Amino acid sequence: MKRIIPITAAPAVNHGGVPSGLSAPPPLSLYIHVPWCVRKCPYCDFNSHEAKGSIPEDDYIAALIADLESALPQVWNRPVHSVFIGGGTPSLLSVAAIDTLLAAVRARLPLLPGAEITLEANPGTVEAEKFAGFRDAGVTRVSLGIQSFDDSKLTALGRIHSADEAKRAIDLALAHFERVNIDLMYALPEQTLAQARRDLETALAFGTGHLSAYHLTLEPNTAFHHRPPPLPDEDLAADMQDMVEETLAGAGFEHYETSAYARPGQRCAHNLNYWNFGDYLGIGAGAHGKLSSAFNIVRETRRRHPREYLESARRGEFAQERREVSSTELPFEFLMNALRLSDGFAPSLFAERTGLPLAVIEAPLRAAQTDGLLQLAGDCIRPTPLGRRYLNTLLQRFLTD
Repeated sequence: MKRIIPITAAPAVNHGGVPSGLSAPPPLSLYIHVPWCVRKCPYCDFNSHEAKGSIPEDDYIAALIADLESALPQVWNRPVHSVFIGGGTPSLLSVAAIDTLLAAVRARLPLLPGAEITLEANPGTVEAEKFAGFRDAGVTRVSLGIQSFDDSKLTALGRIHSADEAKRAIDLALAHFERVNIDLMYALPEQTLAQARRDLETALAFGTGHLSAYHLTLEPNTAFHHRPPPLPDEDLAADMQDMVEETLAGAGFEHYETSAYARPGQRCAHNLNYWNFGDYLGIGAGAHGKLSSAFNIVRETRRRHPREYLESARRGEFAQERREVSSTELPFEFLMNALRLSDGFAPSLFAERTGLPLAVIEAPLRAAQTDGLLQLAGDCIRPTPLGRRYLNTLLQRFLTD
């Protein structure tokens, strides 16, 4: 058994119990939330709201820019490695709105040359001219919410697009972007293994470089949670997961994160920053952020409802909640992200991103190794295949009272 070399130099801790000195600030990303959808899907627990009538696009873009300006003192002069425009359905916005927004970002933040800029889009809300405009505005990567290529399953999921529209959207995206992600779901209502395989094979035929495959779960406060549809049993769902992993591995995809698969060179830089416990500024209705300084690590949340967010913007108030992350919370928060990565993390990263010595979690690390959930080596800590399958069980080892 290889020994983990503990990091013995513990940083100073301030009176609030928050590490007071990181060796260097983590990489910084920007997340921008667009909260509107054409229709709320019954499985969705994201901060999304049906667009009843026209979207107050101009007011919202102005609020986002004001939000960004208010946050500049917290990230002053830090380079931005990636931008992610998520939702909701950001592709509901006009090309002019996205262009204005990204121009404002570039004018206020030092965006690194070649930075990845992702925009989420749904079939049925885009067309060729819009994709071309998004590309010209600076978007470099598109993530398409396909979910299934089976019309009956799309209806069961409450999606507004058809299978043909999904295929057309992928073709359009590939005509304008080199980097395209397809979101798929499995263990859908009354889905068979053959149907799940057919969805996956259809997606692979397009040749995109990134695919996200999510197990449908019944999240609290969703329509599906209150009125559960008939879902595959646990054994069938597990067979679907095995099929997804084996099929994508055979197609040359790396299973680099719990639900993410990529061809070499196509991993999502923005999400990798999350999972490596990097920093991110979140602006927009309901956006979350994590920002580190020489004094503390802070989490922020914006007001969730678009109307309340716009009202707060008129008052110049954006963060609804801002709290310091305590030293007792940091190990779990770090591992909740880093252990999603199949490659795990270098032991030194724990201290670099939390300001704490690795010794504070050495006991539960050893216990998880003994139970076959973690692989520990001098240069890497990674979940085993068993640990990846039972990630929540693994993470519970690091919860503190």
